[in-house]
Amino acid sequence: MTGLHIDRTDRTPEVTIDPKTGLIDLRGCSIPEDAEKFYGPVFNLVERYCNAPAPQTTVRLALDYFNSSSSKFILDLLRLIDEVHASGKAAACVEWFFEPDDLDMQEAGQDYSALLEMPVRLIAKATR
Repeated sequence: MTGLHIDRTDRTPEVTIDPKTGLIDLRGCSIPEDAEKFYGPVFNLVERYCNAPAPQTTVRLALDYFNSSSSKFILDLLRLIDEVHASGKAAACVEWFFEPDDLDMQEAGQDYSALLEMPVRLIAKATR
């Protein structure tokens, strides 16, 4: 299975999926004009990945902002990986990065954590 890399734009996050290492990485801003069009191929690849996952899957989310339509797709992606984790097919975790002063993003990570069985680590980005 081949991976996926999508470059970041002003409206869409950088997406990297590496099936060999089990890394699913989204970073940047997620306010696409058409969330289904943007996230559809990402979701389809993650769905295929879940059929034969790496022994450890890490979902790394370092989003500056996301809109409600992105939120739905992010939750759907996390639930796919959570099912793999819950089934015992592979271990999985989420690393949720947020700026130390961004309480909204911190709370969003906490909200997702409450909906998932896999561990969610909330990580304040280092200040410079």
